[in-house]
Amino acid sequence: MTYIESIIIGAGPCGLSAAIEQKKQGIETLIIEKGNVVQAIYNYPTHQTFFSSSEKLGIGDVPFIVEEHKPRRNQALVYYRSVVKFYDLTINTDETVLSVTSDSEGFKLETNKTTYQCKYLTIATGYYGQPNVLEVTGSDLPKVHHYFKEAHPYFNKKVLIIGGKNSAVDAAIELEKAGAEVTVIYRGSEYSTSIKPWILPVFDSLVRNEKIDMHFNAAIEQIAEDYVVFSVDGETMKLNNDHVFAMIGYHPDYSFLESAGIKLITNDYGTAPYYDRETMETNVPNLFIAGVIAAGNDANTIFIENGKFHGGMIAETIIQRKNQ
Repeated sequence: MTYIESIIIGAGPCGLSAAIEQKKQGIETLIIEKGNVVQAIYNYPTHQTFFSSSEKLGIGDVPFIVEEHKPRRNQALVYYRSVVKFYDLTINTDETVLSVTSDSEGFKLETNKTTYQCKYLTIATGYYGQPNVLEVTGSDLPKVHHYFKEAHPYFNKKVLIIGGKNSAVDAAIELEKAGAEVTVIYRGSEYSTSIKPWILPVFDSLVRNEKIDMHFNAAIEQIAEDYVVFSVDGETMKLNNDHVFAMIGYHPDYSFLESAGIKLITNDYGTAPYYDRETMETNVPNLFIAGVIAAGNDANTIFIENGKFHGGMIAETIIQRKNQ
């Protein structure tokens, strides 16, 4: 068993920020990451441009300098790798935490590789790794995707997109551009107000010019190998289909949070973990959360821009505990 004073689960921007703040305070820290550094950003579409400016995405007082006002995915990957090198952060990638148990000595973590003991634990696992699942027949078929990477493989294919927010609209534009036959169904009665203002006019133009077939008040009913069935205002429609992108959102790994002893609460948006807003500490002493998982199902309140500050709150709390 390996003892580390403080362990952070998740090497996204908020997990990295938490590690930086702890390292500044002289706290021995290890990050455990099941994928690679900033895995969620790596999974973004290859053409992705951030909504936020590079200044707001920066962490650890390391300038994020790009020519454009809003950086692209590849620029962000380079930046966060550089931050890891600058601070010489210790990160075990491709290692999955299987279980967390606590006792009077702290926390015991079992991974797919070894066992750790730590005094302080921070969970910063985000939500991008757990897509919301369609509860319809055929939702588990190989043709159903929850992540959109790039459009080229879908040239001359019939593609259905389920959803009407940024990820769905962005994928639809790219797929149409690459020569796919695109249909979008959305449960809302009009365009979502959350769609980026510079994207909506492009998408709406494609819809009005019948280059994308858009259906509001629509719901998927069945997915088969070569067709899909959906309803629009109660009327059933059948459509020949090659691929389905279910861009219906993501959620934190609630089962993992609960298994670690974290209490889950219900708010206006659904489920969320309990934590102290001043310290980011959960109901389990010395167990903290950082980043977007603190928002639970409400993905519109915590982002990299404000989640990165959780690390400073956590580090300050740990130092106060150590000095008591």
